[in-house]
Amino acid sequence: MRANIRAKIFATALGLLLLMQVASFINTRLARDVGKQLEHVSHEYLPAYGAIASADADSLEAGLALRRLYLAYSSQPPDLDAAKRYRAVLAEKSEAFERDLADARARLGRRIGDATGFEDIVALARLDERIAVIIHDIPKYKSVVTGRFLPALESGDLDAARAALASLDPLRTELNERLDAARQEMLRLAGFAAEQTEKEQNQVLLISSAVTFVALLLGLIVAAVISSGMVAPLRRLLSATQEVEKGSLDTVVPVTSRDEIGRLTQAFNRMVEELRVKARIRDTFGKYIDPRIVQGLIERPELAAAAGERRTMTIFFCDMKGFTPLSEGLTPTALVNVINAYLTEMSTPIREQSGIIDKYIGDAIMAFWGMPFTAEQDQAKLACFAAVDQLERLGAFRARLPELMGIKRGLPQVDMRVGIATGEVVVGNIGSDVTKSYTVMGDTVNFASRIEGANKQYGTHVLISEATAEMAARAVETREIDSILVVGKSEPQRIFELLGRKGAIADPQARLGARYAEGLAAYRRQDWSAAEAAFGAALETVPGDGPSTVMLKRVAALRADPPGPGWDGVWRMSEK
Repeated sequence: MRANIRAKIFATALGLLLLMQVASFINTRLARDVGKQLEHVSHEYLPAYGAIASADADSLEAGLALRRLYLAYSSQPPDLDAAKRYRAVLAEKSEAFERDLADARARLGRRIGDATGFEDIVALARLDERIAVIIHDIPKYKSVVTGRFLPALESGDLDAARAALASLDPLRTELNERLDAARQEMLRLAGFAAEQTEKEQNQVLLISSAVTFVALLLGLIVAAVISSGMVAPLRRLLSATQEVEKGSLDTVVPVTSRDEIGRLTQAFNRMVEELRVKARIRDTFGKYIDPRIVQGLIERPELAAAAGERRTMTIFFCDMKGFTPLSEGLTPTALVNVINAYLTEMSTPIREQSGIIDKYIGDAIMAFWGMPFTAEQDQAKLACFAAVDQLERLGAFRARLPELMGIKRGLPQVDMRVGIATGEVVVGNIGSDVTKSYTVMGDTVNFASRIEGANKQYGTHVLISEATAEMAARAVETREIDSILVVGKSEPQRIFELLGRKGAIADPQARLGARYAEGLAAYRRQDWSAAEAAFGAALETVPGDGPSTVMLKRVAALRADPPGPGWDGVWRMSEK
């Protein structure tokens, strides 16, 4: 009898295996086809429709710019500033119009080239020809604009300009009608493609459901044959596992037997109890220590006794500027509320950029990035992004100050300073036998703290070390500020100001960086006149620039009292 049952189980299992292989093959083939169709809809049809619609909008905006340009010249006196703006809009929208149509044709061309699938290739080809005709007629329209309308405006012949504008109306009407027809046809083709994809999806779901039903029926038969007594406890365990997966750690499964299932149930209950304990630990200590450190110590207790090790990490210090005026006149409770709100606002960017907050020092924050929490090549970039995000959030905190302090006038000027340095540190669990802290130590930590303080001298917000600037060069914009020798160091280091994310700084900042670099080079070769001129030009570009102001004063002092022959251009910091 056992042999028969064993044979039936084996035969059933083999049949199920073959059935699942067949179903898997069918589902894979169907899913691949549906996936390809979805890719066509998302990568060709919808983007092509979007490009045509965008071209339609660009065409309307270009026409509006033409009329506004005419009105600007026809006003008395002519509004040349407005005319310049409208002409720029006209050029921009005309270029965007042609670019969008070219993009639409490119996407249609890819679909026409791949003639597989459900779409009407002939209809796509006709639509492509319509767009080609529109593109072909663009020079005729542009010739009127550039050959008649714009020259007439520039020469002051408003009558000729008005006549040219009138001749453009039928051309634009015809172009817009063709473009709208192309957009409607593209919308129809995209809708047809989506409809066919949905039909294919429904077919796949139907086949999958049928296969699943057959497999479920065979599984129930096998379960009934083997042992009906095994089903109930296994179902209870399965249900409990799903509840635990959802986060319900109060689940307890009753033990109803002494066999393997009973022992499995006991082990499950012990596991859930351990999860409850670990969850309480994480919830409690996660408020005082970064949850990733808590998680690592819980899952690998041996790390608590691990010796420190040297790693390259990025260290981050930020401090509130104006804390002393802020604290004066506030009750302890109000001061704690303000500081907690500030630290919450400033801590969020650090956590969002995967940083580890090491400690809070009054109103200051110390954090670090590096392995194993972040990839080594990303640590400097993420730290710089956190500083940029903090500066963006500072305005929101300032707006909340009246509510937090309970006053509307006489608010202190709250600002912040950040120092970031990258280098080798000692990291590990450091402390006594009773209390330890997972932290970092070393010259890099000290240097990050020093350059955070150096912001006060240079009038900057964020200063970073040379190693940080080099590691994050592809992600952020910086400018070199100076070569300094901080207290406690024997070798000078170059420091840089963090300006923002790559490509996100304003044009005056870019020009400021170029002028400042010229001044710094002249300063280092002791060409005081050239340095003074360059730093002065920098201040004209961005009035009130802190580093330029500081360097101008320094140049004046050095001109009056020139340094000795061994001067190396390094500024020695006298304060920590």
